Amino acid sequence: MMAILEVVIASEPEGLRLGELSDAIGAPKSSIHGLAKGLVATGYLRESQGRYLQGPAVSTLLAIGGQQVPAAYHHALEQLSKSSEETAILSILVGDSAIIVDLVEPTQTIRASPPMHQRNPLWPVSYGKCFLAFMDERRRDSYIRRTIADESERSRIAEELATVRETRIGYNCGERFPDLYGLASPILLQGREVTMAIGLAGPAARMEGRMDEMAKHVLDAAERLSNTGARG
Repeated sequence: MMAILEVVIASEPEGLRLGELSDAIGAPKSSIHGLAKGLVATGYLRESQGRYLQGPAVSTLLAIGGQQVPAAYHHALEQLSKSSEETAILSILVGDSAIIVDLVEPTQTIRASPPMHQRNPLWPVSYGKCFLAFMDERRRDSYIRRTIADESERSRIAEELATVRETRIGYNCGERFPDLYGLASPILLQGREVTMAIGLAGPAARMEGRMDEMAKHVLDAAERLSNTGARG
């Protein structure tokens, strides 16, 4: 698998088709295909228009190894946390998980302090909702079928995700942890799938009643990063 990952990273930004990857590794397509699909599922590769490219999980490995998130992202988190007095979060999509790669906490004694570099389910966290809303339809439907047993709940989720896509804001009002609220907005980089989201999290007692106000701050932060096209 490491050989596949190394060859694909070396091919950036064009990426490689399966046949090209097979030739580069010197192994049959049938063997390479299954391994490459596994790397896509875990986020180390991504597949676009028949080509394999570097996935967002590679950035996570670098972050765990001590590399910093680009300054534009961290600065946006600092501004967002200061304006809201809550915890600002940057999350990335890795396979079927959302991973927090950077955060800035406020001076509040009681505050959200989520762990970094851990895989979180996409549903029902706010940034996971953003990833699902902008995800390829077949991939999204497959995730929902695998994780949500109740058919009526699936329909409700589909409606909510349509709203998230339209408004560019995902909410989590105590759905995962009753005393914790969160909201997030996707970072939209032209020509790329949505793999990053920025948002806020904090105690429900303090966040409730302020969600509309905070949504404006989060949307502004996401739009600034989307427009500048900042990349890691």
